[in-house]
Amino acid sequence: MDRTTAVVAVVGAGCLVGTQAPINAVLGRSVGRLPAATVSFAVGLTVLVIVTAVAGGFGGLSNISGVPWWALLGGAFGAVYVTAALTTVGTLGAGGVTAATIAGQLTASVAIDGLGLLGVERQPVSVSRIAGVAVLALGVYLIVRD
Repeated sequence: MDRTTAVVAVVGAGCLVGTQAPINAVLGRSVGRLPAATVSFAVGLTVLVIVTAVAGGFGGLSNISGVPWWALLGGAFGAVYVTAALTTVGTLGAGGVTAATIAGQLTASVAIDGLGLLGVERQPVSVSRIAGVAVLALGVYLIVRD
């Protein structure tokens, strides 16, 4: 996949993530916060099972015993995010939740890149990367302030 297509795909996925907190909050008002997060993940699991089955199946799962333990934490981290987002969207709004999410993602990602953690090739932490995180932090402040 070329770089432009990759950026467009991730921006599109990001747009969907921007709708996730308010959608889940509506669900949460009807069924409760934790049940809403559970239903959200159950629907996502159902979609992934169908797509995986159509795309060729589950044969690769036989290799799961060879992955490091921490490689199984992605779903747990997703559950934390979904629960935090649907809990805070009433206070921060969809824009605030999204801005804070992106700030957290970027901060963690720059640290992961700089330290070469989690199987990522090490990338130097430059002044421009730190400035990017700082500008994003300012953006979060501007979005969530009263």
